[in-house]
Parts: sequence; structure tokens; C-alpha cells
Amino acid sequence: MATEQSRPVIIGVTGGSSSGKTSVSRAIYDELANESIMILQQDAYYNDQSEMTMAERRAVNYDHPLAFDTDLLVEQLNQLRHNQPIEEPVYDYTISTRSEETIHQEPKDVIIVEGILILDDKRLRDLMDIKVFVDTDDDIRIIRRIQRDTKERKRDLDWIIDQYLTTVKPMYHQFVEPTKRYADLIVPEGGENQVAIDLLTTKIRSILLQKKNGRMND
Repeated sequence: MATEQSRPVIIGVTGGSSSGKTSVSRAIYDELANESIMILQQDAYYNDQSEMTMAERRAVNYDHPLAFDTDLLVEQLNQLRHNQPIEEPVYDYTISTRSEETIHQEPKDVIIVEGILILDDKRLRDLMDIKVFVDTDDDIRIIRRIQRDTKERKRDLDWIIDQYLTTVKPMYHQFVEPTKRYADLIVPEGGENQVAIDLLTTKIRSILLQKKNGRMND
């Protein structure tokens, strides 16, 4: 049974689509490269849609809380928290459903959970030691999204803009932005905010040190 000292430090990093939350998560990861650390992305936990037609899959609102298998994410995060390995799902964007493959993940001392709606569910919030909201203006986020989706996902510009205006932006203001009130730290400018990155990594190192000292004193 995992003790409080042996449980991992869990950091939630959220924000709107293309806000820079992945850059912040990666920056923390790189700063703590000498520690036992992993990143768990909420995008991997989109629902299994294998029984749906491709047309039905394309019509899903992927920025709504119901698009995610949050029960599985909570279950696996609890497993990691109790020092148990998991089989992390893999989402295949080319077929808009979960792949048959999984990724074996061993528990780590630091777990970064990253995604647009990780603070929406109280069960997830309650598992987190530090909650971070990456705050970036809408106009910057749409530009970044266009650059990403045209280059990495080979999507049509008109389709990207239509999706942003019909689902991404309204869902952000309805579901994502309100979760800012749960954040312990709000980070403007994403991964370019080195001061915030330094503050976060210093805090995480402090928590890790306290846990290590606690184990030594047991």
C-alpha cells in the first residue's frame, strides 16, 4: 500500500487549445529531467469510438467534456498514484478513435497531467498537488492552431476555421476558461514564461525533497 511519502507529485497543466500548455509541460519535464517524471496527456483518453461510422466520428465535439473517457483517466491516475503500472491508451487521429495499441507506463515520482479539461472534473482536481492554467489570448491560439493543423494534421484551412468558430472557441468559454478559478497558478504566454517555469520546478523539487526526507524518517 502506497504511503503519502511514496505517492507521486501530480501536476495538472490546462488551458485552451494551442495555449502553450504542452510547451509548459515539456519545459517542466526538461527542467526535472534528472527526476523520475512522466507526462500523461488527456488527448490519449478520448472515447473509444470504434463502433461509430467515420461520419459520426467526424461529427463529435472533441472540445466537450463528454468526448473524454474521464473515468479511465481517473482510474489509471489512481493506479499510478498507488505505484501501479498502467496501459495508457493511444488515440489515432487518422481514424478518429482509439488505437488497439497501448503504452505501458511505470509509475513515476512526478506525473504531469496535461489537457484542456483536466480541471473540469472534481475527481481529477482532487488528485492534483499543483494546478496550472496557461492563459493565452484567443487570437494567438487560433493562429497557432492553424499552423499546427495545416502542417502536422494536414487539414484544410477552411475546415480548421469553421471548427474553431463552431466548437473550439465556444467550448473554451463555456467549459475551459471557467476552470481557471481552480488553478493554483495562472501562467501567461505559455512556455515562454520562464519565471513561471522556474517557480513551478522549484516548488516541485521542494515537495519531492519533503517526501524523500519523510521516507528516510519512517
